[in-house]
Amino acid sequence: MSARRTPARRGGHALVLPPLDRGLLGVTLGLLAFGLVMVGSASLATADHAFGDPFHYLFRDLLALALALPAGALAYGVPPQRWQRHGTLLLFLGIGGLVLVLVPGLGHGANGATRWIRLGPLNLQASEFMKLFAVIYVSDYLVRRKEEVTHYLSGFLNPLLLVSLACALIMAQPDFGTTAVILATVLGLLFLGGAPLWQFAALLGLTLGALAALVLTADYRLRRITAFVDPWEHVYGAGYQLTQALIAFGRGHWTGVGLGNGIQKQFYLPEAHTDFIMAVIGEEFGLPGSAAVILAFAFITWKAFAIARRARARDQEFSAYLAQGIGLWLGLQGFVNMGVNMGLLPTKGLTLPFLSYGSNSLIMACMAMGILLRIDHEQRVAGPGSGGERGPWAR
Repeated sequence: MSARRTPARRGGHALVLPPLDRGLLGVTLGLLAFGLVMVGSASLATADHAFGDPFHYLFRDLLALALALPAGALAYGVPPQRWQRHGTLLLFLGIGGLVLVLVPGLGHGANGATRWIRLGPLNLQASEFMKLFAVIYVSDYLVRRKEEVTHYLSGFLNPLLLVSLACALIMAQPDFGTTAVILATVLGLLFLGGAPLWQFAALLGLTLGALAALVLTADYRLRRITAFVDPWEHVYGAGYQLTQALIAFGRGHWTGVGLGNGIQKQFYLPEAHTDFIMAVIGEEFGLPGSAAVILAFAFITWKAFAIARRARARDQEFSAYLAQGIGLWLGLQGFVNMGVNMGLLPTKGLTLPFLSYGSNSLIMACMAMGILLRIDHEQRVAGPGSGGERGPWAR
């Protein structure tokens, strides 16, 4: 693979671009731009009613994007080995943030959940940072304890103790969707790291049992499950969001009603600019728009695993696991959000990466893509057969 930089002309001078996957970068930037448009479209009526300014959420999303893009660029500038060196520290920082959220007077609540810490005009959502920190920590653990993970039960369970502690703190907020995504991502990484199938199956069974217990012990979660089975029986209750989302997809039909012409976002569909933005896309852009978003997330996931395969071929194990973890995280979260919108999964609050309104989600998604593009960059500049993780930052 060529490591040659491509010059581009601007004002008579050559602009040297770093070697990276331009397809992956292009799809990411396309999703960010489309998300900005859809947040504006989905929130006009709600923002006008709540704040007297139809562009309130659009301007705040622009501010979030102005923070997210530099955050992604900064993440791109950090070599993977530095993330590896500080993986455990990052996990403990994330757990500390989750504890602070639950401290009275520090945590900020909305819609019955306490998930944010106020930082001036911004709200810090520690659980969003934990998604990335958990992936970094487990990727580092798999490199350091490869033999233990593949041969001993303790090696398989040890990383789950800290991750389970973080998930318990997230459930105390409560945030069932984020907990499920983090656990599924970590279990997927452990499976890819060589954990014996019987251990993985046993723990997966226990995890599913624990999640089922969480559902059965909380009335609002149980109502979501029963509404998911037949939402039309609970059209004015627990099934309201799902039925309105399904109506949006039905109105979109094959070609959509056109950008800005959707009806469901006008006080029918709650959280149209956050958790249910995919339903607005389906109504306004129809099947082509919905299929394009699905294909974009499939492309990102496939690219992440392709980058991981090249990293492993160069003995860059941490980079390989990190790329796989990012692919699992973004792919799973996208699948869950779209599955909820389309009635394939029970309703839960979870943003659609790159598209939904929410500064923390946008910043972390851009940071994840910055890291993924950096791993790809390392493959393009490394010499044939080079083991890229043997520099001064490697363990």
